[in-house]
Amino acid sequence: MNGDKLFKLDGKTAIITGGGNGIGKACCELLSEYGASVAVSDLKLADAEAVAQKIIDSGGKAIAVECNVTKDDDLVKLTEETVDKLGGIHILVNNAGGGGGGRENPFKITVDDFAWVFKLNVFSAWRLSQLCVPHMKKDGYGSIINITSMSSINKSPNMSAYAASKAAMNHMTSNLAMDFGPEVRVNAVGPGATKTAALASVLTPEIEAKMLEHTPIKRLGETIDIAGAVLYFAAPVSEWVSGQIMFVNGGGVQTLD
Repeated sequence: MNGDKLFKLDGKTAIITGGGNGIGKACCELLSEYGASVAVSDLKLADAEAVAQKIIDSGGKAIAVECNVTKDDDLVKLTEETVDKLGGIHILVNNAGGGGGGRENPFKITVDDFAWVFKLNVFSAWRLSQLCVPHMKKDGYGSIINITSMSSINKSPNMSAYAASKAAMNHMTSNLAMDFGPEVRVNAVGPGATKTAALASVLTPEIEAKMLEHTPIKRLGETIDIAGAVLYFAAPVSEWVSGQIMFVNGGGVQTLD
């Protein structure tokens, strides 16, 4: 393969959920920089529009789509609108998610709370993959990247629903790789503690210092660190890689006590 083409995404279209902020925003911008047209999907349309406009102003191609990933009609609309306006689907980044943050005391949350975390983090990614894969197979190129978490393998208090959902996403990733090959690859990126609004809501200087005690690269993650791993899985450079989970965590383990 020509080295210049290893990371090129010219002619490819990507859907990125939760693309209005944080890791999703960084993924939208980086994949666009490497040539992809991007459907920026977010629960908040204004945030998606701001990211899409920034891409357009930089010479890229993007659309903004309002989408609640827990609603099937929204997922169908996202798929159809992307194909209609951007001509196809080749890359899917299942980034939208929620839960955790040490707020899942098992004596205070309900069964419905637990189920909602799975609906948001697991069911939505499975369903959107189901919708997108036929378009990927039609074009002979597909890469699905699920954004999981270090919580999927860590042990932390008050995190049972979120951690279990992300562990499920890991195993779903490796199993769907068997279902969707050979045209479509399915991989996952598991961020460690990354500087996003979600982390900021629970982070203190004391917690950060404790996290860095067990992190060889002595800093927390930036959103571009995660986007770089997503780019690797999205691009032709990883064409013989599927069913894998890459943890991007500074070489360490950052947990909430």
